[in-house]
Amino acid sequence: VQLQASGGGLVQAGGSLRLSCAASGRTFRSYAMGWFRQVPGKEREFVAGITRRGRTDYADSVRGRFTISRDNAKNTVSLQMNSLEPGDTAVYSCAVTITYSPDVFRSPKSYNYWGQGTQVTVSS
Repeated sequence: VQLQASGGGLVQAGGSLRLSCAASGRTFRSYAMGWFRQVPGKEREFVAGITRRGRTDYADSVRGRFTISRDNAKNTVSLQMNSLEPGDTAVYSCAVTITYSPDVFRSPKSYNYWGQGTQVTVSS
């Protein structure tokens, strides 16, 4: 599976960005997908995930502001980010987990393939 993330950039607090992740190589619709973010010196953090059936999960810090969705026909997963805060500044990466388990869905160790990441910077 190859993943290509895009859509990052610089935005003022309160603004919005939409990240996209294009997948190729295998049957996209069979896998759960996740978005993670990381800042220097900190561990990678779960942001949002979506199962192959469309069930979603969000970190408490972004619930109500971020929305994850997938388009199986286009092999893409998107992350709509609204009401952005300076604390959302990070490198965002998309990932695929081949073996979905709700108990470990939020753990980066559960994911098998990763995109290269896209920088999101929110200014105050």
